[in-house]
Amino acid sequence: MNIININSLDHPGVEVFSTLTEAQLRNRIEPEKGVFIAESPKVIHVALNAGYQPLALLCEERHITGDAADIIARCGDIPVYTGNRDLLASLTGYTLTRGVLCAMRRPPMRTVEEVCAHARRVVVIDGVVDTTNIGAIFRSAAALGIDAVLLTPTSCDPLNRRAVRVSMGSVFLLPWTWIDHPIEPLTSLGFRTAAMALTDNSVSIDHPSLTSEPRLAIIMGTEGDGLSPDVIAKADYVVRIPMHHQVDSLNVAAASAVAFWELRKR
Repeated sequence: MNIININSLDHPGVEVFSTLTEAQLRNRIEPEKGVFIAESPKVIHVALNAGYQPLALLCEERHITGDAADIIARCGDIPVYTGNRDLLASLTGYTLTRGVLCAMRRPPMRTVEEVCAHARRVVVIDGVVDTTNIGAIFRSAAALGIDAVLLTPTSCDPLNRRAVRVSMGSVFLLPWTWIDHPIEPLTSLGFRTAAMALTDNSVSIDHPSLTSEPRLAIIMGTEGDGLSPDVIAKADYVVRIPMHHQVDSLNVAAASAVAFWELRKR
């Protein structure tokens, strides 16, 4: 074990957990050097099981032989930075979730074709910027039979620290990548597209033609304005979730769970 005790916030190596912003961690200029942070033993184990490469650990001293022991054993000779609870809380800006953080290497981005090669149901996340919603959508997608996730560039990064935490590691369980436009690339791959939106010509989510589609892409829009008129106009279906008590819509994370279940593979 490569245990490194720190007693200062300036200790070399710990900046990945403290001073680097999400944008710096992602490193768009050199993607092969990108890093993300996974929190809590459960989430870290999910990432390791999925083949993600650990780079460094940060944990409270008491967790070295406790919650972090199995993780340390799995991670080989990477640095394990440790210190007292108050110091680590001041380093990261908050009390650690169950006392363990892991810096991990971002994987190479796959193409849309690779991610969708064997998929029958995919979700396109178009312009969703709230990290909590991204994490919740991934968790529902993994649980309810979605085969892959595609995100437009205006959406939040799924490997954002909070998105990873909210997803409980589900971001590691599904193939995902970025897509420039939510319609044309998937149409060319043989998908029919279903835009989730309230319009005069939208069909109910339980319409039998939807579940009979062999390959279906479910498109979820932004938290405020929803999908753009262009996306709605180009989609094969415009789909609504029937509402009661004059409620006009659901939060995008809640709506995604309903859509994934109703439109799942039969």
